[in-house]
Amino acid sequence: MRRIISFLVAGGFGFIIDAGLTHLLIVDAGASPFAARIPAILAAMSFTWIYNRTFTFGRSPHSLAKEGLRYWTVGVTSALLNYGIYSLLIHRFPLLQPLAAVILSSLAATVYSFFGYSRFVFRHRRLEPAEEKS
Repeated sequence: MRRIISFLVAGGFGFIIDAGLTHLLIVDAGASPFAARIPAILAAMSFTWIYNRTFTFGRSPHSLAKEGLRYWTVGVTSALLNYGIYSLLIHRFPLLQPLAAVILSSLAATVYSFFGYSRFVFRHRRLEPAEEKS
């Protein structure tokens, strides 16, 4: 349960970074809602990797490079899912506010990424009962 709560905290901060940067890029820089999401997602993903590695899952048993590659693989596929849902919502519902689309697409990506990170990136080798006694 602690991992899920910590993961949601990381995701909450990542969401604030993502949504805030998306909003700033649209309103202040005049970026399109589509273009604004790309740097916002990258910034949020960078933050959540550091947070999840430090507080949620701990370091993986892999080298930093391999852990990073695995994290970014899950993160990029999660971001593609997130961006795809976001784009579909913006395209199909033009009156929908971009922030609402960010919320809905982020919920779907959160479920996907938790299972990807916990099982593919930070999965620690479990000891067999015989090994635990040694």
